[in-house]
Amino acid sequence: MSRISLLVKAMAIIAAILTAGAVNAAEPIKVGAAINLTGPASSWGQYHAKGHQDYFNYVNEVKGGVAGRKIELILVDTAYRVPEAVAAVRKFADQNKVDMIATWGAGEGLAAKPIIQKYRIPTINYSTSWEILGRPISYMYLPFGSYRMDSFAVLEYIRSIHKGKSRPKVGLLTYNNAYGRSIHQPSREYAAAAGIDIVTIEEFPPKTVDLSTELLRLKRSGAEYVFMQMLPATIITALKGADRIQYQPAFFGTWTSTDPDFFRLGRGIIRDRLRIQFPGGLPSDRTRGMKTMQELWRRYKTVDRFDASYWEGVAVAMIMERAFQRAGQKYGRIDRETINSAMETFNNEDFGGLLPNVTYSKTNHEGSFKARIVQVHENGTYKPLTNFFVPGKEKIKLLK
Repeated sequence: MSRISLLVKAMAIIAAILTAGAVNAAEPIKVGAAINLTGPASSWGQYHAKGHQDYFNYVNEVKGGVAGRKIELILVDTAYRVPEAVAAVRKFADQNKVDMIATWGAGEGLAAKPIIQKYRIPTINYSTSWEILGRPISYMYLPFGSYRMDSFAVLEYIRSIHKGKSRPKVGLLTYNNAYGRSIHQPSREYAAAAGIDIVTIEEFPPKTVDLSTELLRLKRSGAEYVFMQMLPATIITALKGADRIQYQPAFFGTWTSTDPDFFRLGRGIIRDRLRIQFPGGLPSDRTRGMKTMQELWRRYKTVDRFDASYWEGVAVAMIMERAFQRAGQKYGRIDRETINSAMETFNNEDFGGLLPNVTYSKTNHEGSFKARIVQVHENGTYKPLTNFFVPGKEKIKLLK
């Protein structure tokens, strides 16, 4: 073979390599999301998906993607059923070859965990059940503090507002599934140390349409405060039941207590009597992160005011984007392995106040442990009642 022929062949090989590299760089970063879009309380899942999709669209359209690669969201409806979630995650891993996953409910995340760890795909679970991070924690992440944090924060707030010398009497009202029970153990644990009496725990199936019996038992137990772990439509059912039996305790919930349907269904029922732990930014904070949220409202018109479920969709998408950015910067490529490694180096990552700064390590995938209590108003607005604080470690400050 002549020297010229060798040179031509070598140049062709180099061109092929460069072309392959360019094609790879242009391939989208794939994210699989197994979310409840049509099952019970699906408005939460729908707005999670909308917030997640809107932010990825914003990254693609305004920022040009991440390192020149667009983000592709592959969305699958689980209908709030564990088998569907597990099947979706298996397909993400085997067929779609995704780089990252979002799972939704507590039970779904727990059931999918072995598959996620087998395929080593970094995954953020929308439900912040602390059980998700049971050992081994590999590849499983929460976007912010777990329901353990909610439990500690709510009980700390109850202790701070309780009047008189008697111990506060708290009753738990929850679903009888993994999500509902996620506040049982941490509430008992914190109450025992804080001088609070958990007088009863009332469980019921998610499809229950009348909670009068459970509320009567709470009333007879002497519960002055009711801490709920249920989805928004069921909280309306609980408030209706309390009115029916003339029971007016102070009602508390976790950050999953409201969605757009909650305020529509709860007109004349909510009456500003619900307080929740909410670990995120609010419009009244006027932070950089909230300005980004408002830009999404204007651009995509999915919502026209603050909504907690849409907020979480945006927050999870923001964390994922940061993980992709860090992977590219640190390792020169964005894939399952480098995304996971990059996330474990997150150190006080700032998201403009949209959520508390996020830190992950090889041994802690919880994200943050900063809580605050807010008042839920019937008109769909939220008012901070406390500062952000670390329950059990930092002093709670009541705001006027």
